[in-house]
Order: sequence, then structure tokens, then C-alpha cells
Amino acid sequence: MAFAFDPKSELPLVLGGNVFGWSADRDASFAVLDAFLDAGGSQIDTADGYAGGQSETIIGDWLVSRGCRDRVFLATKVGARAPYDNLSAATIAEEVENSLRRLQTDHIDLYWAHRDDQTTTQQETLAAFHSLVESGKVRHLGASNFSAERLESSLTLAAEHGWTRYVAVQPHYNLLEHADWENGAGRVALEHGLACWPYFGLASGFLTGKYRPGVDVQSVRAKSVARYLNDRGYRVLAELDRIAEAHRSSGAAVSAAAVALRWLAQQPGVLAPIASARNTEQLAELLQVGEFSLDDAELAALRAAAG
Repeated sequence: MAFAFDPKSELPLVLGGNVFGWSADRDASFAVLDAFLDAGGSQIDTADGYAGGQSETIIGDWLVSRGCRDRVFLATKVGARAPYDNLSAATIAEEVENSLRRLQTDHIDLYWAHRDDQTTTQQETLAAFHSLVESGKVRHLGASNFSAERLESSLTLAAEHGWTRYVAVQPHYNLLEHADWENGAGRVALEHGLACWPYFGLASGFLTGKYRPGVDVQSVRAKSVARYLNDRGYRVLAELDRIAEAHRSSGAAVSAAAVALRWLAQQPGVLAPIASARNTEQLAELLQVGEFSLDDAELAALRAAAG
């Protein structure tokens, strides 16, 4: 599928910046960013509110110190950080400047509406976003966490007024959380050719395989995976293990996490899944997603296990 933008990445993976300044300090973040770029990655996703703006600051410092801005397809978000938790024209105009300052760049490649705002008219939001594209501060626009109805109406309004439309979507989408997206806004995205960057591609870490019966995992996300600690979740892990082992038997370095991300990368409309890493060891597993493909039988077996 042809999309409205091309990040020119050798790797079907978006590096999530939500851990930078939170569970990964500056040095660890720089190491992860260096390794990602060295591996052929280019797509980096952050937000104005991640770690109170520290994620953008760390990424900006890294971009300047490495002199690599032209090698990075940079995405950030607006609309979920208090007191800027809306998509009004005033918020968008102010926060884009804050993000540009923290990121130390003159443009954002992909600027996301972090979540829908039904207190502001879509006309106001879309006109404000369009002005950023017209000024050159933003190259492309994306919609994160939109319903099918709101995504459709935003695309219709943009066409009617000649405004820049959303060209990408960012949903909560993974092996264990797929039905709502695929049966809802995902259909709209496919119909209009929007590029999909799914977040929580590893189900808050559950699909890495580190959460097993009887295993106590010390993680900032441990509480988020409680809903997957059941027969369905363990069935999916077993299938991920089986497929990963089959690929390892043929000589490939393949983890359960890489299989989960590869399944997502091969779904219709998906340009690349988002995943984050606190250190280079975690990143190494994620990078395996670019080293292999899943055949039709493997894709079907994973979907059957997930139900």
C-alpha cells in the first residue's frame, strides 16, 4: 500500500520515546537512540507530555549532539498534556512552538492529535493544523485514538475546506487488542489509505514473554498487564514461543517480542508498529523484527490463538 509519506526507513519499527526521561535516563536514552539509528531505524515517536516534556528534550539534545536530524523521521503529539489537554487553535499554536524548542528543530515530520477533543470543533482544530503545514513547521498530520465516526468526519471536513488532512493513525492495536480497531476506525483508515503506527504493540510488555505463571516481574508496567494473565494470554505466548523457536531453528535470532511485532507489521495498513526500549538489550530484541517475515500459516495461527 502506498502512503502519503515515506520515512525512508530500513526497519519496519517506530521507536517509542515514552520511556525517555521516565524509566530511561539521559545516558540510557542516548544509547538506545544511537543503536536504533545504527540499525537503520529512522522513525521516532514522542509527545509533548511524555515525562513532562523530558522525552522531547532528550531527543532534541541527541539530535543536535549527533547531527542526525536529516536521518530521522520525527513525530510528536499535542492535546493530552494538562493544561494543554485539548485541540484548540490556541493550544496547537503554543504547543507546537514548545515542542519545536525542546526538540531543537525547525519542523516536525508528523504531528499527532494525541487524542480526540470533542469540546473543540473539528473545524477549529483542522484549520489550526493546516496553518502549521502551510507555515512549514509541520510536514504531515496524524490522528491518535480517534473513533471511526470522528476520523471519518475529520477527513470529510478537510476535503470540503481544502485543509491538510490526517494521513496517519495511531491506535491501541496488538495481538491481544485487535478487534475494536479492525472492526471500527481501522476500516476507515484502510478505506482512505492512512498509514497506521500502532502503539502498545507488545501489550505493555506482556507479549515479550517475560510475564509467565509464577514469575514476579519488577516493572513500571506490571500492573498494566494484569488483564492478560489468563488462559488466552498464555495461549498467545505459547504460539509466539513456538513460532520464534521455529525461526531460531533455521538460524535466525528471533524472540517472542519480535514475532508479536512482526505479526503487527504485516497487518493491512500498518506502516510500522511502535515499541520502546529502556536499554540496548531490550532494543536488540525489537530490532529483530526487520530480520524475518511470517508466512500465511504463522499469521493465521497467531490470530487463532488470540481469538
